[in-house]
Amino acid sequence: MVRLHVKHGDESQFLFDTTVTVPMEELTKQVASIYNGRLKVSRICSEMEELAAHGVTLPPNMQGLTDEQIEELKLKDEWETKCVPSGGSVFKKDKLGRRNGHAPNENMKKVLQKTTEETKAVISKKQAEANVCVTMDMVKDALDQLRGAVMIVYPMGLPPHDPVRMEFENNEDLSGTQAGQMVIEDPDAQLWWAGKELLRKKTLGDYIGKNEKTKIIVKIQKRGHGAPAREPVISEEEQKKLMMHYHRRQEEFKNLEEDEDISYLNAEWADSSSLKRQFQGVKDIKWRPR
Repeated sequence: MVRLHVKHGDESQFLFDTTVTVPMEELTKQVASIYNGRLKVSRICSEMEELAAHGVTLPPNMQGLTDEQIEELKLKDEWETKCVPSGGSVFKKDKLGRRNGHAPNENMKKVLQKTTEETKAVISKKQAEANVCVTMDMVKDALDQLRGAVMIVYPMGLPPHDPVRMEFENNEDLSGTQAGQMVIEDPDAQLWWAGKELLRKKTLGDYIGKNEKTKIIVKIQKRGHGAPAREPVISEEEQKKLMMHYHRRQEEFKNLEEDEDISYLNAEWADSSSLKRQFQGVKDIKWRPR
């Protein structure tokens, strides 16, 4: 199997196993699906943490308003009585005004928190450091676990405008957000290796050869953004080690120069012309002014 170390920019994303015979069209779709799936899991986990802390999202026309403004405008959240967490709720006011403040009780809160922690670990970038490959099945399992946890805590479901539900139903609106800029849809996805775009009409083997026992770094990027920066010749860790070694050698040479004793050069036995002067009879001659 060929092991791909997928990066976006300079950031490591995940490891993925494939073969040299895979068409680049298929490989690009697979990598893009996992990349976007991990982003979706991350977004859901972030919203579920808020769900556990402050309850479901208010209707769009009530978000960001103060209690006085809501009362003055005579607005009412019709989902407040429909979407009640199992075991009752605990009021935790949302200072941002996005959620209704009716948070799940401590036991149900732990269900949401534990599930988000477990799923974040599955799609974490640390998986690459641990040499663990990520598959689309793992991403789907993570989504199923999150969906199951929400169903346990909110058996009546979430409001249709809640970001968690919208993510599960693939109705999320990410336009104009930083999260939306990170998504790379399949038609716009490009894979790069060694400064070359891996064209979809070819196979992976057309670029790296027939050796299945190969590990390469590929970068995923949006079409039209140009070639990504190439990987450095040596890694950051190797560069640090070389710098430390160079600094250590410099210190050693500096200490040797400070400790070196050259006073012996003034001794008689160290004079290379001493024997010559003895034969010429000019040894120990002293000059005096008349």
